[in-house]
Amino acid sequence: MPLPHIALAVLIAAIWGFNFVVIRLGLDAFPPLLFNGLRFAVASLPFLLFFRSPGVPWRWVLGTGLVLGIMKFSLLFLAMAHGMPAGLASVVMQAQALFSVVFAAMLLGERPGQVQWAGLAIAAAGIVVIAIDMDTGAGLIAFATIIAAAACWGFANILTRRAAAPQPLAFMIWVSAVPPLPMFGLSWIFEGPDAIAAAFAGLELRGIMAVLYIGLLSTTACFAGWSLLLRQYKASLVAPFTLLVPVFGLLSAWLVLDEMPSEIKLGGAVLILLGLMVNAGLLRRVTGWQTLRAKA
Repeated sequence: MPLPHIALAVLIAAIWGFNFVVIRLGLDAFPPLLFNGLRFAVASLPFLLFFRSPGVPWRWVLGTGLVLGIMKFSLLFLAMAHGMPAGLASVVMQAQALFSVVFAAMLLGERPGQVQWAGLAIAAAGIVVIAIDMDTGAGLIAFATIIAAAACWGFANILTRRAAAPQPLAFMIWVSAVPPLPMFGLSWIFEGPDAIAAAFAGLELRGIMAVLYIGLLSTTACFAGWSLLLRQYKASLVAPFTLLVPVFGLLSAWLVLDEMPSEIKLGGAVLILLGLMVNAGLLRRVTGWQTLRAKA
């Protein structure tokens, strides 16, 4: 992979990592369900005229929009609105990889090998370590909510694979068009018209920029760049760059929000990242490369 494309992959990971900080800031301006609806409205509506069709049956668009847009992101926003730290959220959300493997085994018959099972066990241990160190009550509920969000993300990955969209960007634009109206309705029911009116009445530049960052930059622009990389290189070469997302998430949360997880939570985060690396076969590749270099 040439240096410009490596830089693009790292930049996308950095934007996705900083995304959690922006979510935290955006939740100060909007209730979580309304915020989610606005995010997907911005990510989809300006582009529907350029992508007339998702290129796949509508059931895949609606299903992915429901699970990914409405369920996953609503649960993520709710968890962070109720106390889940941004940096820690960026790590725990990577549990989606574990759920993806489990769902693939259950629904697609893809059986993970022994190395993958070992990676899953290590990452699961990291999740347990973080859960043990969470405060009881609201903190534990927020943690359980974000685990549910990661599970929805994992299931959405299976739906996306089954859809096999010939134009991934067009597919994502139409998937993003599914959540806005249902989210606005849910916001009206559960958050109330007064909260919605107050959010818009007190709207400041920071809230506007949060919606634009998450909708246009983190969703549409980054997915376009990611699709470009996946068209030119094997997924096994591109996917490992997502391991940088929680690194940027933790770092940006520390720099911007002054978040510093406890040593126990950091230890759990390390276990999750280590498990994901084992599951992706990265450690085996590094070991094999070092062995070959030693023989040379």
